[in-house]
Amino acid sequence: MSHLSHILIAGTIATSLVDLWSLLRRRWLGTPLPDYGLVGRWIAHMVHGKFRHDAIAAAARVPGERALGWGLHYLTGLGFAALLLWMTGAREPTLIASLLFGIGTVAAPFLLMQPGMGAGIAARRSRNPAAARWQSLATHAVFGLGLYAAGAFLAQLESAGL
Repeated sequence: MSHLSHILIAGTIATSLVDLWSLLRRRWLGTPLPDYGLVGRWIAHMVHGKFRHDAIAAAARVPGERALGWGLHYLTGLGFAALLLWMTGAREPTLIASLLFGIGTVAAPFLLMQPGMGAGIAARRSRNPAAARWQSLATHAVFGLGLYAAGAFLAQLESAGL
């Protein structure tokens, strides 16, 4: 299996696991699902030079923002999968490396996305910053576990000659 195929499959599996985690959190804890349309809106406004908003929900809607946001969500997962492969050189990363890497990816929303969308660094301007931070950390840990599970699954397929 090529590196590109490995990245596409592992990144998709890990990102899909994040989406499953969001559904389970909603069911178990009543946590709202992420609105990737707002992410798409944020990205779309960048084309016009607007990189930071006081509240992205108050910004003008953009046609196709939901599809753009979902696409970016999965492209980010693929990018992180590629970065893990590049950093470790291992197509089957260890559990600890995958988990630490996944937790480390929380820097992206803490330092880029949340400030750009109006929530401040590490969601400090959100209604409940502590809860938002824990949810982000847990979600990114799940992503890391997904990278590990995907790597183990793909290694099994490769060892079986598939």
